[in-house]
Amino acid sequence: MCVSNSIHLVDYLFTSERLGFRNWKTSDIDKMAEINANKQVMEFFPSTQTAEQTALFIERMQQLLARKGFCYFAVDALEDGKLIGFIGMAEQTFDAAFTPCIDIGWRLHPDVWGKGYATEGAKACLEYAFHTLKLKKVYAMAPAINQKSIAVMQKIGMHYVTNFMHPLLLSDERLKDCVLYEINN
Repeated sequence: MCVSNSIHLVDYLFTSERLGFRNWKTSDIDKMAEINANKQVMEFFPSTQTAEQTALFIERMQQLLARKGFCYFAVDALEDGKLIGFIGMAEQTFDAAFTPCIDIGWRLHPDVWGKGYATEGAKACLEYAFHTLKLKKVYAMAPAINQKSIAVMQKIGMHYVTNFMHPLLLSDERLKDCVLYEINN
C-alpha cells in the first residue's frame, strides 16, 4: 500500500531562500488583519487598521498586481507555508517632488522579527523589480524615527536622498518628518 503525503503547492511569483512571494487570497484577510491591528507593528503609522481596511488593502494589491505586475506581495515562510506579512512594491502618488514613484515596503508579524526576513525579502523584491519588471529606480520611505526600517533600506543597498515632510502625515508631529532612500538598476 502506497501512502502519499498531501502537499499543498502554492504558485509563488518568486521565492528567496526562506520566503515565497504571491498574490493575495481572501483567506489572507484574517491573518493580515491581525498584523495590521498590532500596535507594535503599526508603531510608525498613524493608527492600526481594521479587518475592513485590511480587506480593502488586499483588494487594492490584487488590482495593482493585475495592472502592473507588482504589489506589496503576500509573503509566506517556506518552512511552513504560513503568511507572515507583506514585502513588495507599490505606486506612490501623494504630492511630493519625487512622485509618482515606485516604493518598496514591508510589514511583518512580530513573531518573525529579528530573523532577517525583511532584508532577505526586500532584496528578492528588488531583484524581481530590476530583472523581471525592468524598473529603473525604486524608492523607500519611512518616518525618520523608524530606525529599523532605515537599517533595512541601508542593508539592501539603498542610498539616502533627503528628508521630507510627508503630506499625508502633516498632522502627526511624531511621523511627518520622513526619509527618502533610492536604488537604481
